[in-house]
Amino acid sequence: MTHTQKPTQTRPAPGAGRFATSPLRRLLPYHARYFVPFWGGMFLLVIARVFEAGVPYFLLLGIDGLAGQASSSQSSSLQQSGLQSGLLLPTLGILLCVAMRFGTIVVGRRLIRRIGVSVAYDLRKRVYGHLQRQDQGFFARFPTGDLMARAINDINLVRQLIGGGLRTLIVITGSAIIGFGCMLILTPSLALLLLLPLPIISLTGWRMARTVFARSKQVQEGFSELSEQVQENLNGIRTVQALVQERREIERFDAVNLDYTQRFYRLVAVNSWLGALMPWLGAWVTAIILGVGGAQVLDGEMTLGTFTAFFTYAAMVLWPVRQAGQLITLWQQGASGCARLFELLDYEPVIRAPEPSANAAPLRLSGAVSISSLGYRYPGASALTLRDLQLEISPGETVALLGRVGAGKSTLLKCFVRLLDASEGSLALDGRDIRTLPLAQLRERVVLVPQEPFLFADSLRANLSYDLPERDETPIWLALARAALKNTVEQLPKQLNTLVGERGVTLSGGQKQRGTLARGLIREPDLLLLDDCFSSVDTDTEETILSALADARRDKTTVIVSHRVSTARHADRILVLEAGQILEQGTHATLLARNGWYAELEQLQRKRGDGGSG
Repeated sequence: MTHTQKPTQTRPAPGAGRFATSPLRRLLPYHARYFVPFWGGMFLLVIARVFEAGVPYFLLLGIDGLAGQASSSQSSSLQQSGLQSGLLLPTLGILLCVAMRFGTIVVGRRLIRRIGVSVAYDLRKRVYGHLQRQDQGFFARFPTGDLMARAINDINLVRQLIGGGLRTLIVITGSAIIGFGCMLILTPSLALLLLLPLPIISLTGWRMARTVFARSKQVQEGFSELSEQVQENLNGIRTVQALVQERREIERFDAVNLDYTQRFYRLVAVNSWLGALMPWLGAWVTAIILGVGGAQVLDGEMTLGTFTAFFTYAAMVLWPVRQAGQLITLWQQGASGCARLFELLDYEPVIRAPEPSANAAPLRLSGAVSISSLGYRYPGASALTLRDLQLEISPGETVALLGRVGAGKSTLLKCFVRLLDASEGSLALDGRDIRTLPLAQLRERVVLVPQEPFLFADSLRANLSYDLPERDETPIWLALARAALKNTVEQLPKQLNTLVGERGVTLSGGQKQRGTLARGLIREPDLLLLDDCFSSVDTDTEETILSALADARRDKTTVIVSHRVSTARHADRILVLEAGQILEQGTHATLLARNGWYAELEQLQRKRGDGGSG
């Protein structure tokens, strides 16, 4: 099994060196869609802090009322009556504030958290759509496990940031402002003393936040590597078991898992330090209140009710300090997740094409192909895979491509459907450069049946009619007959409704290839490209398929890549590619008479009995 190495990053991660400010700003367009419910929810949460601030005020009235009645010289019956009437208003006020605070918090939090879920939905939708348009170079740079981690784990961190981080930030800010304002009204001199520790708290939080961001990003990258390791192992589990490499794979997983765990430990360490430090700094504020405020109560400069209310308001101010560690962690994890998401979204698709106009007629092709000076170089490769290729294919012609491994056959077919874009030269269909054709229409009329068959974990019907699920059964059975798979499907217990498992695991290699071929034939394309899709099919079955193809595509263009002479000899014209150029071309008989590479291949395969012309 080939183990995918994560490519070295060639440019700095978004937000690096700028404390991740830019990625968070880029969330604003997603957040702005929910402007009204967000600020409606925030208004309710801030109002909840106002009701919360009302509780200490009524507590002040109650305690001072009790103290005043206790020092009174009235008779016990009158004193009891006065106490009851004096406590009624504070009691009702506290109950009302608590009830209103409860109601506003429930509604406000529900609004805000729904926004986090909605933004996550929008991001997942955009990321998934963005991935559908990427070329092969993109997926070579970002392994599947890494993409899954970004699309799931990182988006979840952003959801937590929006649904919890923004809410907590605004709520604790509102709580601190309202609480401190009430403290200023009660005792300005004591309230101003509480400002002394704030510079230390702010500087500490800022410095720790930078560390949390860096370590959070390391944890998320470790999670991506862990996901990639698991995904790759499960995809290649048959190879692992066949080569008895289970122990080695477990050791490799242990190494990646240990690295991820150690990264998480480092993040936990700084979070634990931050979580303990902020309350410790806040304790100094409590000490100031208790020492200075208690002395003022003993000296008669402050009533007990005022001191109690002031202490309660201080709790509103200190709560943000105690929450600062958790908030910084949540914020920086969301920021690092956001940076990783926009690293993906910043990669614009390499393959681009004009969009079809609303009233444009559906694309129809005669199948004429014109290739002029075509060249393609894979990213990072030193040499061209296709070099100065010249080729003309007439409508309705069947052309076979042969050549050694790496000659450029599959690369050429991918250029037809723009899975790759030629580095130089042009490829035209019916005289129109394929870059000028709408991409969806091009791939609808030009169908590539790939060398490696892929079937989804669904029913056989869903796989065969993947492009048009509501398609009638008649063309499905016709395509199966042409792919020599009809008899096999008829013998299955559920026939077309048979589940084929992940990647078609319940089918043999030849059955999967024929199923993929049927999926291509069912679309009746103007140009059909078959990329060595008979390699797992025996020669007798191949002859049956080729005969059916000859009848079905008599007036349509077909290009067949193969390594078998038995396949190529049915074509109207055979091309032999060598190092990205046409080495030989002609009919089967013509190429045999030339006694070149094709003739040598025919002789070799005839001796081996695996595809000579016999």
